[in-house]
Amino acid sequence: MKEKVYKILAINPGSTSTKLSVFENKKEIMQEVIRHDKNLINKFNIITEQKDMRKEYIYKFLKNNKCEITTIDAVVGRGGMIKPIESGTYEINESMIKDLNNSKASLHASSLGGLIASEIGKEHGIPSFIVDPVVVDELEPYSRLTGIPEISKESIFHALNAKSVAQKLAEEIGIKYEDLRLIVVHLGGGISVGAHRYGRVIDVNDGLQGDGPFTPERCGGVTLVPIIKMCFSGKYTQKEMEGFVTKNGGMFAYIGTNSLIEAEKMIMSGNKKASLVVELSLIHISEPTRLLSISYAVFCLKKKKKKKKKK
Repeated sequence: MKEKVYKILAINPGSTSTKLSVFENKKEIMQEVIRHDKNLINKFNIITEQKDMRKEYIYKFLKNNKCEITTIDAVVGRGGMIKPIESGTYEINESMIKDLNNSKASLHASSLGGLIASEIGKEHGIPSFIVDPVVVDELEPYSRLTGIPEISKESIFHALNAKSVAQKLAEEIGIKYEDLRLIVVHLGGGISVGAHRYGRVIDVNDGLQGDGPFTPERCGGVTLVPIIKMCFSGKYTQKEMEGFVTKNGGMFAYIGTNSLIEAEKMIMSGNKKASLVVELSLIHISEPTRLLSISYAVFCLKKKKKKKKKK
């Protein structure tokens, strides 16, 4: 019996780009990565205000590729800042839309995925979904401890990409994802390093709120006492301080770009500061990788031992 072919529009908004694809079942038939200028993005007060601008790019992408929206069977967006849930595919409903419009959701572009998918779905009578949102929470209890009882670590990371890459690797080497222990690193405007144990992400840095490596636009882990002094200096507003953490810190704060392509051009032209900043970023990325491999005994491609049968 011939397999039914479903055409799926996939929307993946990131802090610096919107990645678009159309699939026929598992086969990608068209794709485009739209890069967004940092200055354009910064004109919006909150991220959810970017929805209409990014939606225009999506319709333009379909038009340029001569893909009629009426031929689409489902639209799926990257999951955003909803309530913590386990890994999986979820149909978008009104409760989810409410979560995606709250103040916390406006901190990250991933929240646009569900909002845009829902709008396109409603406009054209197409079912809409999200997959593996950034709040996938499979942390072990000890992973939530921070050293300050009033603050519990949240699971906010690039779950969609991390899970997808891990599952693709498992498929390529012929071992089930649920039988592997892996360290998976996502590199983008934000960076997350996760310990995957037998199909679950048991520990990962908070990829949005200041934990983990120095990134192209986020400060990452910083010595806290100087940060506290900045907060109470009277020189900065809360919004400005949050900006250092989520969108205006890291490489951008030093050399005025969050694009590694631009940073590379600077380095090639002899810019020593750009070279130093990129080198530091690479060091920061490797540090949690080493720490995770030691602290949690997570070894890439380590197969789970089978229990011996009792005689």
